[in-house]
Amino acid sequence: MKRLTGVLLAGAALALAAAGVARAEYPEKPVSFIVPFPPGDLEDVLTRMIAEDFQAKYGQAAAVVNKPGGGGGPFPGAVEVANAPADGYTIGSFVVDVPVIGPEIGIPELNPNPFEPVGIFLTYPFVIATSKDAPYQSMGELADYAKSNDVVLGHFGAFLLPTQATLALAKKMGFSYASDAGFDALDCNTLASGDVDVMNTTIQQILPCLDEVTLLASVTGERISTAPDTPTVSELDPQLDISLWNGLFVHKDTPADIREKIAASAKETIASERAQQFAKETGAQIYWKDAENSAAQINADIETVGEVGGILEN
Repeated sequence: MKRLTGVLLAGAALALAAAGVARAEYPEKPVSFIVPFPPGDLEDVLTRMIAEDFQAKYGQAAAVVNKPGGGGGPFPGAVEVANAPADGYTIGSFVVDVPVIGPEIGIPELNPNPFEPVGIFLTYPFVIATSKDAPYQSMGELADYAKSNDVVLGHFGAFLLPTQATLALAKKMGFSYASDAGFDALDCNTLASGDVDVMNTTIQQILPCLDEVTLLASVTGERISTAPDTPTVSELDPQLDISLWNGLFVHKDTPADIREKIAASAKETIASERAQQFAKETGAQIYWKDAENSAAQINADIETVGEVGGILEN
């Protein structure tokens, strides 16, 4: 019996050792970074940089897979990551809406939130913009004008947090937009055509005509480097301290050592000269916020979203 027990214990030890070796050898096969939007935007470009460097660092193929959700926004792509094995081979590159809004909108795979952050690496340079020749050139002037004139707002989707913050700011300032509508693109042509009077878009979309546009506010945590004189929404109303960020996420059951490898590579990419040059060119805020601080950011955003919802409902 003693001999049998010894054999069993030895076998168990070998099994545990083998499991440890298997984890230590991650990655042993190709890794996919799921971007739930079409190619070309900030999160896509930066995630491709991360994937390229991951491949170079660990010697395994790594690729971005774009999974745009159409009317479903980022959530169909998030569901795909939620349904994948918790082994680090399917990594989500998600906006804030996935962990903050996803669990609240009736998608079973996202409630409760199945993800935990590896790290946040990007804040989109969202702005509230209007034409240079508009009869208002500040949020205060817009508030006064909109009380007696119709103003149309364009945005990328009513559910997006920058849109929610923009609508809540209007309400806090005592006015409302006559109408608002979602667009696939909000660029120089959108304002020039007169389709909207004010739009909530990213600054890189209007860089070609920036001298013909007035930035009324930015929906960012800090002022945008390419528009340092433009106040943030949270400066205008501290209750609306929210921004649209993007980070890497894995299933909550993913082993810690695998998360650490993903984080180590991504952190190096974000600190690289090419990533920081990209930040200067686009006005994006590019940085690395570790898992602990990212989780704290998500909790803070959940509180702020609740406050924004209360503002819009009252």
